[in-house]
Amino acid sequence: HDNGLRHFDRSAVARVLEYSARLREDQRKLSTRMQDIANVITEASYWAGNAGHEIVTADDVAQAIVQKIYRANLIEDYVLERLIDGTIDVDTEGSRIGQINGLAVIGVGDYVFGQPSRISARVALGSGDIESIEREINQSGPTHGKGFLILTGYLRGQYGKKAPLAIRATITFEQSYSGVDGDSASSVELYALLSAIGEIPLRQDIAVTGSVDQYGTVQAVGGVTDKVEGFFKVCKARGLTGTQGVIVPATNVPSLMLLPEVVDAVKAGQFHIWAVESIDEGIELLTDLPAGEMDDDGNYPPESVHGKVAARLEEYARQAQAFSAQHTATSPDGHVDPVKSPTTPLDKESQAL
Repeated sequence: HDNGLRHFDRSAVARVLEYSARLREDQRKLSTRMQDIANVITEASYWAGNAGHEIVTADDVAQAIVQKIYRANLIEDYVLERLIDGTIDVDTEGSRIGQINGLAVIGVGDYVFGQPSRISARVALGSGDIESIEREINQSGPTHGKGFLILTGYLRGQYGKKAPLAIRATITFEQSYSGVDGDSASSVELYALLSAIGEIPLRQDIAVTGSVDQYGTVQAVGGVTDKVEGFFKVCKARGLTGTQGVIVPATNVPSLMLLPEVVDAVKAGQFHIWAVESIDEGIELLTDLPAGEMDDDGNYPPESVHGKVAARLEEYARQAQAFSAQHTATSPDGHVDPVKSPTTPLDKESQAL
């Protein structure tokens, strides 16, 4: 009334309420960012007049939202173009060992969008060192560092009870040249690490977000709506196959306020959103293998994910032991050289210390 705007019908009011909940990132709450909502209402009235509507409809509100995004998403379009032409390497089909699609959120001014990024892991013989390349070169923040140490704790607790972890692993965000922070990729990094250790291919038509605790519970993260839409846009541009989708924490489901085209694609079975509560649920989706449950003797089924990972870790331990024995120097009479032997008794002073 104060601004001389057209009246809104029921569908238009509902669309404004959806937009308000999207600003709040919560299906159960509405935003109090009244100026942002007022701007959309004003522009929706303009587009209604432009279309010759006496009453504002849901389509007019949707047009206002689309135009608002269009004015701010130049950087997003540039990134999407690089993803489509392969400059930024992210697969949306097939399977690969030790590689997985993570999801990041990028902010440009007051506009935020999601972008998939490839996370990779490599494993070799070692003494249990698991390194984040970003953390080693001081490109990760403290929250990311905490998340990485938590996934390391999960790995040691899950597989290090019967034998030491005789591996050296590195994990990195490929083609990332700026800082990384947040723990929303900790579950993603863990999936990549399990794949690399067990030599188990991961589906590349699925992107993942979610943090993890030391017991393998997948926890909620921020920006989940933008992350889902970011991967959807890449898949849509390359062609939806009907198998693509995103794994999100189950506790994040109430936070999803997706654009209508994403909702329609999910309803049509062209795109999928899986909500998981644990690493076991996620790894089964990514590998099409059972996660595997430990029996009373502490063993996993051999054809399960945990079984394959545990078997490879045991093999690494045997190789490390054999390598150590092979390179222990011995004297001509068959006695172990006390200078080079790792089992040489300590001298009296050292023993006292």
